[in-house]
Amino acid sequence: MRSSQLRFLAKPRLPYLQNAPTIRTFSISQCRAILTTEMSEKQLGAIQVNRARLWRDLHATCEWGKGERWGDGPTDIGMSRLALSDSDKQARDWFVETTKDLGCEVEIDEMGKIFAIRPGRDNSRPPTYAGSHLDTQPTGGRYDGILGVHAGIEALRTMRENDIETEYPTGVINWTNEGARFPILMVASGVWASAISLQKAYSLPSVSDSETQKYALEKIKYLGSLPAKHKINPIGAHFELHIEQGPILESSGGKIGAVEGVQAYKWFTITVKGRDCHTGTTDFGNRSDALLCAAKLILHSHNRAAEKGCLASTGILGLKPGSTNTVPGFVTFSLDIRSRDDGQLRELENVLKEIARGEDVGGVNERGVKGRGCSVEWRLDTDSPATKFHEDCVRCVEESAKSLVGVEDGIQVQIMTSGAGHDRRVFILHFLPLPANFLSSVYTARHAPTSMIFVPCRDGVSHNPAEYCSPEDCGNGAQVLLGAMLRYDRLLAQRKN
Repeated sequence: MRSSQLRFLAKPRLPYLQNAPTIRTFSISQCRAILTTEMSEKQLGAIQVNRARLWRDLHATCEWGKGERWGDGPTDIGMSRLALSDSDKQARDWFVETTKDLGCEVEIDEMGKIFAIRPGRDNSRPPTYAGSHLDTQPTGGRYDGILGVHAGIEALRTMRENDIETEYPTGVINWTNEGARFPILMVASGVWASAISLQKAYSLPSVSDSETQKYALEKIKYLGSLPAKHKINPIGAHFELHIEQGPILESSGGKIGAVEGVQAYKWFTITVKGRDCHTGTTDFGNRSDALLCAAKLILHSHNRAAEKGCLASTGILGLKPGSTNTVPGFVTFSLDIRSRDDGQLRELENVLKEIARGEDVGGVNERGVKGRGCSVEWRLDTDSPATKFHEDCVRCVEESAKSLVGVEDGIQVQIMTSGAGHDRRVFILHFLPLPANFLSSVYTARHAPTSMIFVPCRDGVSHNPAEYCSPEDCGNGAQVLLGAMLRYDRLLAQRKN
């Protein structure tokens, strides 16, 4: 097996970034390096990540931004590493130093996203990235996002140690504020995809203090000059490893989820206006009970969603005046509705608005006494259509997962379309309902081939200090990520030839 040496030279920017600022690029000596195009399936399966190193490094970086202790073990401590905080800067500095030591060119864009690029034989094509985030929830754990970044770095280390030369560049992305500090989900990937304006992102105030996102970027010196635009800084492909944040894999005995797509979802803020009145002197027929109206909407959002194979939830509820003997005249609540099908989601939204207008849909008002009614206002806060990941990327994840467990030994891979339990060592989840707050892949899929890899987390717990993913499952995820990236590079090279 041949050795590959990377060295920095003062050259123009990589071809796919000709319109962006000038940076250093690479020269590669091609003696003794093994090419992905030369690797058989057996050889690909033989390339193994260093699981112990992955586990050690992951927890070493969790010294920056430690949160609540939840157990007696040395790593039984949660995380509170909010985006663009001092502890996030420490983790970012580690990321930059580590990837540069691996021979990567490191770029920082206007949103503070960090791109670490390992060159290939042909650098005319944008890199195939592993991407996730190092920032966390205020009371988060050690695996949500963090595992995906570390697994990407471990994949690059493994390529280097095994003298693997890819046809095209590969790399790792650390996305900005995929966590919780600035109140737009997936804001950095949204700006990259031109779904959110840069100025809107910059002006976002922190939920915990008065700092804007731009000020916070400047404060920790991660306001980069590379334009945060997919047309100027394109992504060749994006693979995201993540803990499942749900119980399906663990309860089924599954090891790997190859995610085919992300369900559609809409978030609303609903305001119900009625009239305050005395509970003892106003009969039911003369009331405009805003809370009763809201309660019916919340209940029937659940019932209608269940009928249509959708999901619905209310997580925020506020009312006025807040007195035991006063009928509430003002209520606001959140409504989150989700479906794997955009059409079904529209149908659910429409029927709920019919109920809000007072129409007797399915006997909503059959029981009790109908009062004077209330006015209902709907504000759409988020509209995310269903996302289908790229079939080539999904297939590369599937093949890598099969290689992990040894398909040649007769281990069956179960292809799944729901959460029904199956006792299999590999569990391929097609079109899985996903949480929205970590999915930079939702936006990358709009402009680049994308897929996700899931590994189990204990009891499906996430966004909690007790979030836990075992060393075995962390290693499995990193192994599948590496295999998927190499297989995708080989696929592109074969098509080129």
